[in-house]
Amino acid sequence: MAMSAPRKAAQRRTGTSRGRFRAETASAWLIGEARTVGGPRAQLEGLCRRLLGAGLPLYRASFNLQTLHPQLRAQSFVWHRATGDAVVYDHTRDADTSPEYLTSPIAAILGGAGGVRCRLDVDPPQLDYPLMHSLKAEGATDYVMMPISFGDGALNAISWATDRPGGFTTEELGEVYSLLPVLTLLLEVAVARKIANNVLDTYIGMDAARRVLAGEITRGSGETITAALWYCDLRGFTALSEALPRDDIIASLNEYFGCMAGAVHAAGGSVLKFMGDGMLAVFPCGNAPACDAAGAALAAAVAALSALDDLNRARVAAGKPLLHTGLALHYGDVMYGNIGAADRLDFTVIGPAVNEVARVERMCREVEQPLLTTAAFAAASSDEMVPLGTFALRGVATPQELFTLPTEGTS
Repeated sequence: MAMSAPRKAAQRRTGTSRGRFRAETASAWLIGEARTVGGPRAQLEGLCRRLLGAGLPLYRASFNLQTLHPQLRAQSFVWHRATGDAVVYDHTRDADTSPEYLTSPIAAILGGAGGVRCRLDVDPPQLDYPLMHSLKAEGATDYVMMPISFGDGALNAISWATDRPGGFTTEELGEVYSLLPVLTLLLEVAVARKIANNVLDTYIGMDAARRVLAGEITRGSGETITAALWYCDLRGFTALSEALPRDDIIASLNEYFGCMAGAVHAAGGSVLKFMGDGMLAVFPCGNAPACDAAGAALAAAVAALSALDDLNRARVAAGKPLLHTGLALHYGDVMYGNIGAADRLDFTVIGPAVNEVARVERMCREVEQPLLTTAAFAAASSDEMVPLGTFALRGVATPQELFTLPTEGTS
């Protein structure tokens, strides 16, 4: 009996027919256009569209990729036919010990399994992992996870699921498997690019990383920019170092810098470097009005001091010593670029304004204020400032008028 038109249409939507599937179109796309569409998310979406169009009865697919990131161990990119989109899931480093991970197919793959396959429409269904229960409830009939190994030995995985009765055929899985060599190369390049971004963002800051990756890597290269400058220093660090064990000192520094750097990043600034217990950050003006950079820097300073107050309350409750800071804000022109040796560069800011903001920070203790700004910063800011007087700064020829906020911050 001939198949009805509605049934044929339903099979086209769900991929339930058993027509002959060939992966040539998807393979050609992976070799060519896929390299230019973006990262793994866009590549997964494009690949699944082509596999589905070629007759593979896909219901769900995923890339599971390890990464190098201070907070993340891996990322999963999961595509569903219903939306045609892939969703990105971040897996933190502490997830390795979670029950969700330990009972997952990816844990089995990374543990040495050559592959995972679970038939969900047989009796009894192969519900070896908790994920299979939810997939079966959604109507999936077959699930396959395949390992892929990068050139550096890093093990990753891809998965495929269908909701067609009877699952995947051996021929279909063979066609998919034939894509793995070129797919592995494509993903390895994408992951390496992402790792390079992660590492540069982590160690030199997001804006500096963007500039370096864009080609600003020659010694002496850079540009003069107008920016709000931030310099802060942890008070009494020497005495703290002598009084606390090493691990407690490191933990205290991390907590302190979490308050300072977290506020800078939230306000759109870039932390350029940590120098012992000091931190230098910059808020470039770009094409925005001058007060935007100064306003962002001041908002970040207020948020940082508030976060430090909250931290100190927690430290008092835990019987730990208080952490005090001095924070200076300045505004002016600096050279933003590469300095250093031929084979070891630092992407940073240099110029008289950098020296001045560091000298102003040293005045915080003398005038008993956790936050000081220069006259140049006060003029660039739309916020009300309170003048404290004119002071001679070591190494700066001209005495500087210093300001603070109307309501004194605490630290």
